[in-house]
Amino acid sequence: MTDISPLRPACGRISFRAEDRTRHAVDRVMALPPEVLTSIFTRFDAARVMDEAKALDADLTCWQQPLAGLLVSVKDLFDEAGLTTTAGSAILADAPVARQDAEAVRRLKAAGAIAFGRTTMSEFAYSGVGLNPHFGHPQNALGPLRITGGSTSGGAVTVALGLADIALGSDTGGSVRIPAALNGLSGFKPTQTSVPLDGAFPLSQSFDSVGPLARRIAHCAAVYAVLSQTQRPSSVAVRNPRIGVVRGFLVEGLDEQVSRDFETALERLSARGFELVDVDLPMLEGFGNVNRVLVATEAHAIHKARLATLETVGDPRVLKRIRAAEGFGASEVSNAVVQRKHAIEEFAAVARDFQAFVTPTVPTVAPLIAEVESDFDRLNALMLRNPSAVNFLDGCAATVPMHGQQTLSTGLMLFGPGGADWRVLELAERTQALLDA
Repeated sequence: MTDISPLRPACGRISFRAEDRTRHAVDRVMALPPEVLTSIFTRFDAARVMDEAKALDADLTCWQQPLAGLLVSVKDLFDEAGLTTTAGSAILADAPVARQDAEAVRRLKAAGAIAFGRTTMSEFAYSGVGLNPHFGHPQNALGPLRITGGSTSGGAVTVALGLADIALGSDTGGSVRIPAALNGLSGFKPTQTSVPLDGAFPLSQSFDSVGPLARRIAHCAAVYAVLSQTQRPSSVAVRNPRIGVVRGFLVEGLDEQVSRDFETALERLSARGFELVDVDLPMLEGFGNVNRVLVATEAHAIHKARLATLETVGDPRVLKRIRAAEGFGASEVSNAVVQRKHAIEEFAAVARDFQAFVTPTVPTVAPLIAEVESDFDRLNALMLRNPSAVNFLDGCAATVPMHGQQTLSTGLMLFGPGGADWRVLELAERTQALLDA
């Protein structure tokens, strides 16, 4: 596995203690204004964090692991032993503490990572904009009046502000890639079955996946290797990759900056030998309704016993989405399952002729918080549109920044069918290097 430990730069000629590096990070957290701090973290226990760092320094075997000393903020839907998992909801604030770490958290800690606080999120991870009435709306790192994107909202801000190295997130319809794209970060949504969901509070068992956010997609790849317990194949690179440029409704309604940045990115890829081919994906027709039916149905089953209480203490926007399932008939649900199954098969057949596909991660720069509060349904759907298409296809996807030196960020999404994780990551790394040049 790739060693990205920040404790051993310069090929091991220089080394640092995890305790010292972690203390500096804790000091940065302590310097945040209280209202910013509480909108990013649902819980931050400095003593617990420092104890993990000291334990790492005392354990040479752990200190030599590939993620040793890496600070990883944890979305508050992953269990950590001894802590309560709120899933961004006031209704779970007094739930019993977890008995053990979620499997994803356990694997990261075994690789030397230090859990660096629990981060805020859209309630139950059921929103692409990141608003949360219980903990406060986190502010976009590049524009404080704008949304972070969701649902891994606080996690994205921890990385964008330089508090944490990595954010551990989940992605049901874009919850890793949306906040990554809107905060100038990279993010990776893996094939759903490649990372265990054990100990992660569910939204939709058919769509939930676990993935990282970081500044560099190469760091996401190193973390994915730990999360999936796999290694990059030596034969994954293709000299002149054939990339499908998705046209149709996924490139409709782009704002001026996203449209310009996307075309500039395509020009740079073409100039460096990427074979770009316009492609339509007709199997995506109606995918938004299929996702809505299946996710709402599964979320409703999970939260059925809480619905009455959520009427008084829940986020009404999230509750509305959950209750949508009450209007679906059994045949509508079964038809949605069949439609998705056929679409996955059709996409896999088309994907055989390409190394990956590309589209803007989200159609616009981050909207204003006030704008989203007054027009939630439309803007939430807009943020989710492109990334959730990949979840519908049971694929894997990476987002990398494509905005250059501009103030507000935009993201370029590369994706492929399920199982193409390492190929997509390799292409995303090459793409980020080209766009940074």
